[in-house]
Amino acid sequence: MTDATYTPPKVWKWDSESGGRFASINRPIAGPTHDKELPVGEHPLQLYSLATPNGVKVTVMLEELLELGIKEAEYDAWLVKITEGDQFGSGFVEVNPNSKIPAMMDHSVSPSIRLFESGSILLYLAEKFGAFLPKDTAGRAETMNWLFWQMGSAPMLGGGFGHFYAYAPEYYEYPINRYTMEVKRQLDVLDRQLANNRYIAGDEYTIADMAIWPWYGALVKNKVYDAAEFLEAHTYTNVIRWADEVAQRPAVRRGRMVNRAWGEPSSQLHERHDASDFDTRTQDKIGDGE
Repeated sequence: MTDATYTPPKVWKWDSESGGRFASINRPIAGPTHDKELPVGEHPLQLYSLATPNGVKVTVMLEELLELGIKEAEYDAWLVKITEGDQFGSGFVEVNPNSKIPAMMDHSVSPSIRLFESGSILLYLAEKFGAFLPKDTAGRAETMNWLFWQMGSAPMLGGGFGHFYAYAPEYYEYPINRYTMEVKRQLDVLDRQLANNRYIAGDEYTIADMAIWPWYGALVKNKVYDAAEFLEAHTYTNVIRWADEVAQRPAVRRGRMVNRAWGEPSSQLHERHDASDFDTRTQDKIGDGE
């Protein structure tokens, strides 16, 4: 670790990798790096993703819709290996010019609709199928408040705290303190909200829960960044209560497995094309077959 401070140049130049776990895929320009068409399965909804917190939001939503018996929500989920640069293939960039997962195509309409940004996908599916978004004005507004809270807050958790605490090549006190303070404030916001509400937006389970749980539920349960002790996560008792309750939902259990490529082999379903895949296509069953 160096003690030298950094003096920014007048004009920044991309002349070296940024360092850290994802240095090889970070770049200051958009667009594809190679030609590669996306696969298309038999269902109208085609998801291209990875089981990061943002990816889990959408697979949980899709599984929750199927749990309600909405057959039209059947989907194919294709694994996008971001460390190998799959998100920079020409086909993926056509769906999401921002080259981030998750991305989705809805082929049930003509012309087909492309979808990117996890919050946008959640809202689209909620409106398309009329589920997990309250129909009354007040309930809808509160749900949207928290959905957009998550979209605005998570970069402080992931790109801020997560990067400097878990992924950066060196530890620096200032950014770790800065982002730790903000993440603890965010957890306190959630803890206070959940003190008087069963779910994030009230008594009803909504897309707000689906958006927030993969990030903050995982954080307090020590599933991301290995930071629960550092953050004293056990003190956010209402968040932990809510995180545990959401985690017990059958659709959530399934959704967190889809496009997962790490952890216990029985928890990994690299691709999902049918409900039976959870019983027959996890990595403990097929090994290196995918």
